[in-house]
Amino acid sequence: MRTPPRVLTVAGSDSGGGAGIQADLKTMLALGTHGMSVLTAVTAQNSLGVQGAWPLPAEAVRAQFRSVVDDIGVQAVKTGMLASAELVETVADLLTGLDVPVVVDPVGVSKHGDALLAENALDAVRTRLLPAATVATPNLDEVAQLTGVRVESEDDLRRAAEAVLAFGPAWALVKGGHLPGDAVDLLTDGREVHWLRAPRHDNRHTHGTGCTLASAIAAGLAAGQAVPEAVAAAKDYVTGAIAAGFPLGGGLGPVDHGWALRGTGPQTPAP
Repeated sequence: MRTPPRVLTVAGSDSGGGAGIQADLKTMLALGTHGMSVLTAVTAQNSLGVQGAWPLPAEAVRAQFRSVVDDIGVQAVKTGMLASAELVETVADLLTGLDVPVVVDPVGVSKHGDALLAENALDAVRTRLLPAATVATPNLDEVAQLTGVRVESEDDLRRAAEAVLAFGPAWALVKGGHLPGDAVDLLTDGREVHWLRAPRHDNRHTHGTGCTLASAIAAGLAAGQAVPEAVAAAKDYVTGAIAAGFPLGGGLGPVDHGWALRGTGPQTPAP
């Protein structure tokens, strides 16, 4: 029996199921990969916001990572919420010497504006985590938080990407979803430039988009796709998930991670 591509997510839990580890594993399943997890933090979270967050000890994060990597092995890693400077440093150390693609989603705040990364962890993200990234996937708020560059229009996306690349990732995917008009993202390694556009869907239920996109990229990379191919396929997948987002609770519902499994979504990445 063929073992599917193996992808490891290192991220926090979303008790509401729309983002974080839960979104990552759903995405990985939908795209034909075997998802595994290293839990970094527990959150009390629902459609209205984040009511509490508790980082795990670094020892627990380290033990989970070694348990999975040393026995099962991985073909790609995705990082999400790391919460503290200590956990950023711990994860960066664990990634050292791991010769697989790494997708870094530098999670700073939740969809509702709740802080998910300590202020004193930003420097560790810049100097330790971003240099380990095959692809970094900041949104516009995270770009501003990490680089000081504020994007007001599409014309600013190149400058934002250059500022992110200065910290060392091989590729930067700057997500322009907060801009008006079409949902446009810019992917570049400083030489190649790829503009990714999708129609903006009139749907407020978009919780988990960043986690979902980064996990979909990691799934594509684990399946052997090149970065531009993996990012384009992930963009298609998350666009469909946004279109199919559904109400849940009294606030912002999640994107629908299972839409592609119903026969209308992108094809499973080829190994």
